[in-house]
Amino acid sequence: MEFLVQIEITGSIGSDEASERRLREQERTRAAELARAGILLRLWRIPGQRANWGIWNAKGASELNEALASLPLFPYMKITVHPLAVHPNDPGPPVNHCP
Repeated sequence: MEFLVQIEITGSIGSDEASERRLREQERTRAAELARAGILLRLWRIPGQRANWGIWNAKGASELNEALASLPLFPYMKITVHPLAVHPNDPGPPVNHCP
């Protein structure tokens, strides 16, 4: 099942600059693990914000929650989840129009 997930980082991360750098590196590592596992499918930044939108894949809401909660920055996140269903008029995968 696919989910459209918006994540916003709220407040200060960690207790100091070194702590924040460490948490962000751990976040990159964990996100890469989730991507390799086929759970984190796509991720887009929201320019000018500490936020992103992503497509996540999980068997259900409980598995998605476990994946999100495993992120090192989870305590600093505001997360909004939108379950997705197949639409009968879906034109299929996007076409890359860029040269």
